[in-house]
Amino acid sequence: MRDRLSIAVTTRVRLAFHFAPWVDSRRRIRIGYLSSDFQEHATALLLVESLEARDTARFELHAYSYGVDDGKGMRARLRRAFDRFNDIRHLTDEEAAKAINDDGIDILVDLKGFTEGTRTSILALRPAPIQVNYLGYPGTLGSELCDYIITDAFCTPEGSADAYSERLAVLPHSYQPHGCREVVAPAPRRTEAGLPAEGFVFCCFNQAYKITPEVFDIWCRLLNCVPGSVLWLLAARGAEGNLRSEAWKRGVDGSRLIFAKDLPHSEHLARLQLADLVLDTAPYGAHTTASDALWAGVPIITRPGPTFPSRVAGSLLRAIGLSELIVMDQDDYFERAAELATDSERLGELRRKLAQNRSSAPLFDVDAYTLALEALYEKMWQRHSAGFPPAAI
Repeated sequence: MRDRLSIAVTTRVRLAFHFAPWVDSRRRIRIGYLSSDFQEHATALLLVESLEARDTARFELHAYSYGVDDGKGMRARLRRAFDRFNDIRHLTDEEAAKAINDDGIDILVDLKGFTEGTRTSILALRPAPIQVNYLGYPGTLGSELCDYIITDAFCTPEGSADAYSERLAVLPHSYQPHGCREVVAPAPRRTEAGLPAEGFVFCCFNQAYKITPEVFDIWCRLLNCVPGSVLWLLAARGAEGNLRSEAWKRGVDGSRLIFAKDLPHSEHLARLQLADLVLDTAPYGAHTTASDALWAGVPIITRPGPTFPSRVAGSLLRAIGLSELIVMDQDDYFERAAELATDSERLGELRRKLAQNRSSAPLFDVDAYTLALEALYEKMWQRHSAGFPPAAI
């Protein structure tokens, strides 16, 4: 990756893209979204309703896709959501950057960051006057690849700006979008989901690499103190045997770990309702898995740390009005989870509060979220048009 970025910097000097100092005020602001995930993917699932809710009179949206076309409904839906959908898979980085520049993109938004299949080297060519790090990568891209990172005051609290090469563009609630139109189907029977007919269900559908020994210690303590409970995890080939073995070492019958296979998103949301309580990981916490759980009506306990990826679930809980599920240390984490697992009345109150807040709290208010996001884009563009450098907004 470093070599590709170094080559890109050399190419950028040679290309020397030129940007007009102003744009006809009658023209819509052109936003380009760069990603390989414009298909059935968590990023698309989170973002699609916000794209559909955009102000079409003020913004013109362009997709620059370098991922495969999986032929599924999300791909077709995204094509409809954008004004123009550009497949750049077969273009070189230089050709892709020229295409973006030729299209007159005002703000180029990267949805990928340093994740699998990334082409951040396109960003290094600086094909747009403003470049933004958003949603796909919860941290700085460094190397001056982007001018702004879209965030919120919980994910990047006061005093954290120096950890980012980008300027902070702060949304009023949570930085993460989420749709509100997807209907959660009735839950299947527990036995259909591989769960025992009775017993408390602790759940974590984060990727297995996020499970640390310290977190697993607490989970096993919870299983030991709540008779008949199980821990419901996402299937992870190669990790399941190790996790069961580690459970036995901690005095827990390994068969109390239940592994859920991958399902289509709608079926996944339906089965999520069978969980009683979601347990977050640390220091890399739940992101889409957290908002999915909340949309399905399941509370989540999280212990945020000092970094962006450790604080996303806390941001979501604040935006849904459940800050009481944000704990400060491992002892609080264990005690809060044990309390809820052994006090059905208290857990029921939380679930009822979550159900009520789902339709009124900011987290799932797509229209308000989109307005706030577009306001950030407006401010970025106004600063640039006035000749000012990027600054926190």
